[in-house]
Amino acid sequence: MKLIQQALSLLLLTSGLAHAQERSLPQLIKSVNFSNVQIADTFWNRQQEKVARETLWACVSYTEERTGRIRNFERVSGRLKDSKGHEGIYYDDSDVYKAIEAIAYSLKNRPDEQLENKTDEWIDKIGSAQEKDGYLNTYYSLKGLENRWTDMEKHEDYCIGHLIEAGIAYYHATGKRKLMDIAIKAADHLLSEFGPGRKHWVVGHQGLELALVKLYKETEKKAYLSLADWFLKERGHGHGKGAIWDNPHMGKAYAQDELPLEGTSKITGHAVRAMYYYSGAADVAALLPRPAYVQAMENVWEDVVHRNMYVTGAIGSSNRNEGFTTPYDLPNEQAYGETCASVGMVFWNSRMFELSGKSKYYDVLERSLYNGCLSGISQEGRHFFYPNPLASQGATRKEWFGTACCPSNIARLIASVGNYIYAHTKDRLYVNLYIGSKASLELGENTVQIHQSDQYLESGKVHLNIHPSRPASFQLALRLPGWAAGAKTSGSLYENIRFQTFSPVLKVNHQPVPYELQDGYILVKRIWKENDQVELTFPMEAQLLRSHPSVAANENRLAIQKGPFVYCIEEIDQPELSRWLLSEKTIIVSEKKTTNGPESYALLLKDPSKQLPDLKAIPYYAWANRGKGKMEVWLQSVP
Repeated sequence: MKLIQQALSLLLLTSGLAHAQERSLPQLIKSVNFSNVQIADTFWNRQQEKVARETLWACVSYTEERTGRIRNFERVSGRLKDSKGHEGIYYDDSDVYKAIEAIAYSLKNRPDEQLENKTDEWIDKIGSAQEKDGYLNTYYSLKGLENRWTDMEKHEDYCIGHLIEAGIAYYHATGKRKLMDIAIKAADHLLSEFGPGRKHWVVGHQGLELALVKLYKETEKKAYLSLADWFLKERGHGHGKGAIWDNPHMGKAYAQDELPLEGTSKITGHAVRAMYYYSGAADVAALLPRPAYVQAMENVWEDVVHRNMYVTGAIGSSNRNEGFTTPYDLPNEQAYGETCASVGMVFWNSRMFELSGKSKYYDVLERSLYNGCLSGISQEGRHFFYPNPLASQGATRKEWFGTACCPSNIARLIASVGNYIYAHTKDRLYVNLYIGSKASLELGENTVQIHQSDQYLESGKVHLNIHPSRPASFQLALRLPGWAAGAKTSGSLYENIRFQTFSPVLKVNHQPVPYELQDGYILVKRIWKENDQVELTFPMEAQLLRSHPSVAANENRLAIQKGPFVYCIEEIDQPELSRWLLSEKTIIVSEKKTTNGPESYALLLKDPSKQLPDLKAIPYYAWANRGKGKMEVWLQSVP
């Protein structure tokens, strides 16, 4: 009996299903890579097209011509001989790498010879600036290599992380290895500097950890995975030193260095750093595995989503630390909600899903994606928000920033949105986002193609065509969106006061079929055949949301949501925003469609007493595109 138990334990461990304290741990869930997904969606094709045509070229202009980012690489290599020294900020190399990563994703979707040639020029210059031992950082190469790896806040590690991600993405998009080989050489330099028995090092701005895991998956070199885990283990033991740690307004909590990962239960500090930190931890936990990491991240996730997340999926309420303060401190006009932090929410929540198979993570991902993220980029694609408030006296997006992380970050997310639509195990196919698309994946020994319509945002309709290479039995898992499944978000931070119980009707080949509900997924198992058709419709009535009573900023206020979109009102449509009071009796209807842009999703709020004119509401992501004026997400309501 004892031998049987030992064998069973070994089997569970090797399959990634290790069990601790009666709780299931990392599952072998794999997201379908964007390169195997073709977007065919009215909304998302428009987003990707503007990135390809406008955003990326804006990044090129500022990266190469209007700032010194590329010139710094030329100076290090000797191609440019002048006396200016290093231009810009010490972390500016990272923006070059993120731009290349965004370009790579876009090239896969929309080939562009001119853009590819420009990127190849950049890669040549980057390679020429690499030191013989693999080190690559223009700030220290120009300022003095003798000072490298002495200040944990100087983002040397962060920049290498983005270099690694760019190299891998560009290789997969073009088949060209040069940048990836540069990244491998830089990663091998890290191996010579850090790890067990070497000097302690706390990564100042996280991001390297998740990149090393990506490189491990690409090369199967275990040392990269081990180093990522080592960097995670360095935190919380007093090893952190530098300007951030010495600053009384920042300190250990700001850098997520107060406690070891496994002892962490609350979200603290800088929001973007936290998201990259927990994304890397989730990657490591899925592969080694690390049950204590998973438990800690579940605790932190609850703290974020239950007490510290805006209704738009944005996080980080304070500009003082670009991050978190106290639970339920969610001011609207003073909200920070950095674009990069919302992008980080997408990264982290996708990984938490892969660890658990639970839809609640994709509920948050979808909320962040359609609201907190997309607000960061204008409709024409060349202007950006760094913070994303939920109320404003009038704001305009900017062409660029001194710290320019957001433009390339939102660009790389939009271009790679195909990464987040589908996932699978050996016998289950997940549909996580309802975006018109075609995908191909390996399910066991069967190749399955799936085609999805793009009616979700318009009418709530989902239509799938399943094309297995041969008839096969597997389970289809369709996410039941949280906004359709229940009145409250996870943790009851937000509640729909108009919620009506919804019982999904799932049809296969036009006939209703039985299904199970598990972890927020509609599950149906059958022998799937060529061109089986799946139909499902979610209710698309407008919702009225109220906050948890502890959110003082939203007292006697309501917000509007329809499907995944959170709405706002702008002064351009209603000069006297304060005249309107929402109530449960407020009639909300779709405005007559006149265009294919954001206006096509506009709503009209009708006063039941007919004393006020109709009030127009637009999706929050589209605000500040029609001129400067006041904006509000949370509207005053009848007490």
